Amino acid sequence: MFGFVTHCHTHLGGECPHQCSYCYVMNSSQGPMPKYSGALRIIEKELHVSYGTGKTIFVEHCNDIFADGVAPEMVRQVLDHCRQFPENTYLFHTKNPARYREFLGEMPEKRILGATVETNRPTPTISKAPAPSSRLEAMASLPGRKLITVEPIMEFDLPDLAAGILKVQPEMVAIGADSKGTGLPEPKRQELVGLIQQLYAARIKVKQKGNLGRLLISQTTTPPRLAPQRRNVP
Repeated sequence: MFGFVTHCHTHLGGECPHQCSYCYVMNSSQGPMPKYSGALRIIEKELHVSYGTGKTIFVEHCNDIFADGVAPEMVRQVLDHCRQFPENTYLFHTKNPARYREFLGEMPEKRILGATVETNRPTPTISKAPAPSSRLEAMASLPGRKLITVEPIMEFDLPDLAAGILKVQPEMVAIGADSKGTGLPEPKRQELVGLIQQLYAARIKVKQKGNLGRLLISQTTTPPRLAPQRRNVP
């Protein structure tokens, strides 16, 4: 999904408090991954990994370090580790971006803040995370480099979702579909195309995951013609 990322690393074990129904970590073919089961915990050996220099590292790519259930001292341990290697860029990603503000002063200087918003509509039966609309509001209030992930994309209201994303002013929006076939309500092709076109018109880089093609051609045999991208990736 993020081609600019060079490395991924996770310090946080245990079950993510958001418990999203479509989570691939919890729904692998072998069942929940042991590392991400049980109580939340910092895996101490991971705090001693050398990050070196010149990397773009996606931190906690299989868990959500900013979920409300994660103790502040755990978050600080992770951020302290990242700050030991200031010549890297760090991508953080969450479904609880309001909590970013609590730790802005302790984050590495070179950072990108990301958030997932599957839709603009409430998702109480899908996830225990904050409502997607509140995630967008929180992201819009944050400074610095930002990106938005819309995956797995669900039915949405085009004017509201587009306006919410544009207010964030992200460098990039990554969009993907329900790759695991978990039965989520999905948008119609014309709505999806409309969202992509509005983002292009705002000169935002759009990353379309390969699985999105299923939705883009589901109601037509002619692929949509979209404007070229004009903004650099992070």
